[in-house]
Amino acid sequence: MKIHKKILTAALAAALISSCTYNFPESQDKGLGQVDFAKMVSIGNSLTAGFMDGALYTAGQENSYPAIIARQADLIGGSETFNQPTVNSANGCFNPTGGCTQGRLILKNPAAPAPTPTTGDGGSSLAPFTAVAKNQINNWGVPGVTIQTAQSPALGGPPTANPLYNPFYARIASAPGTSTLLGDAVISMQNGGTFFTFWLGNNDVLGYATGGASNPAILTSQPAFAAAYNNALNAMLGANANAKGAVANIPNVTSIPFFRTVPVNPINLPAANATALNTAFAGYNATLDALKGVPFNLPVAEMDSRKITFVAGPGNRVVLNDENARDLGPFWDQLQGAGAITAGQRAALEPYRTARQAIIPTQTTVGDFIILPAASFIGTVVGGNPQLLNGITVPLADNWVLIPQEQSQIQTAIDGFNSTIATAVNGQAARLVLVDVNKALEDVRLGLVTINGSLFTSSILPPFGAFSLDGVHPNQRGHGYMANLFIDAINRKWGAAIPLCTPNDLPGNALPIP
Repeated sequence: MKIHKKILTAALAAALISSCTYNFPESQDKGLGQVDFAKMVSIGNSLTAGFMDGALYTAGQENSYPAIIARQADLIGGSETFNQPTVNSANGCFNPTGGCTQGRLILKNPAAPAPTPTTGDGGSSLAPFTAVAKNQINNWGVPGVTIQTAQSPALGGPPTANPLYNPFYARIASAPGTSTLLGDAVISMQNGGTFFTFWLGNNDVLGYATGGASNPAILTSQPAFAAAYNNALNAMLGANANAKGAVANIPNVTSIPFFRTVPVNPINLPAANATALNTAFAGYNATLDALKGVPFNLPVAEMDSRKITFVAGPGNRVVLNDENARDLGPFWDQLQGAGAITAGQRAALEPYRTARQAIIPTQTTVGDFIILPAASFIGTVVGGNPQLLNGITVPLADNWVLIPQEQSQIQTAIDGFNSTIATAVNGQAARLVLVDVNKALEDVRLGLVTINGSLFTSSILPPFGAFSLDGVHPNQRGHGYMANLFIDAINRKWGAAIPLCTPNDLPGNALPIP
């Protein structure tokens, strides 16, 4: 029962029937106002690097938002050459730990509508960068860095027995194993830097969220974030007492397509399959009814919400394990002890101690989010047993789902981080401007953004999707939108007139290939 092949087909087909038009922005007066763009330095993570479609590849780097900002400033004589550590690879590396056998994602249709890796470059994109001296690099964007690891020499090596090792930084580090990403960016600023962009902090919550909030150890604490963030920002400011900078905050990560592309009810069942599943879960549901009465007296609404049922046709919700749900194991043990169920029945119930079906999000109900990679996982067979189907008879584990309580925890973390960022920027108001990417991308999710009459959606689907196929990072068109956010903030803050780019002139996601 290969359910996963059908999950994205309907949405993909609907998106492909549309087209968009491209228009140039109106002409603008030119001038740099009170800002000096003689040399811009950018520090950040994958967003700054131009990481897209699950990989760092040349086309994505060429249209990273800082590269676009530099090009636009250069139109009015504002910037020297913006040196990026280009990987010189068409596909890049999707699986660095697996030998770079896979490259950036593409859409395949119709057999596999989910994003699919291309052939990788074998690791050439991770080779040391030597095109220019390291202190001449302008773009210090490194995928995967947090506010703390950006300040750790372990980021650059050694590669073995080092959980912080990052091959993307190792290839550009001035002294792998000794230098730090922050230190290298500071040196670049000291080497004639006059303006900087600063966008760190996303990965301090993003990795936790994309892993289904299953590893609390990788969620940065508020005190640790505040201390590291202020240290990093002050270091950039201290590199040149006259330099100014644009600082971006952290978007609500649960608004990105990674969490909103796969519906919680993607399962389409023939009538016979639905009947068989309901028969299989009848005993489980009966125990929930038993727990409503004496001596347990568990809440009726709670027990009913834990029941698992299926219907013929589409719209069936996945089955998942909710770690915050009441553990029914001890109650089933009591039922077995009282002779109400057998030892075999008790053993069959074990995988469902915290099980329930997914909650569909609505305008009034906070539901569950299924992560994008689950599109190719839901409905797959476990251990060759056709009765064991992931997300149907085998509950999805924590790493595949964000339940409402986890979403709330993530939002609390983001709110705290953004408060720290706003306070830091306000403390240097003469030299810094805040770029509210959080609000801007929320506006995109809410459908409030069009570009010259063309739709601009929080989706991975062509032609209007603003996000690349990994569901996390904007595509080139999305980077144009983000570059304009920075440019607009800079122009308003310091009276500049840097011309905006035209995002519609930049590539979005390509149409599916056979």
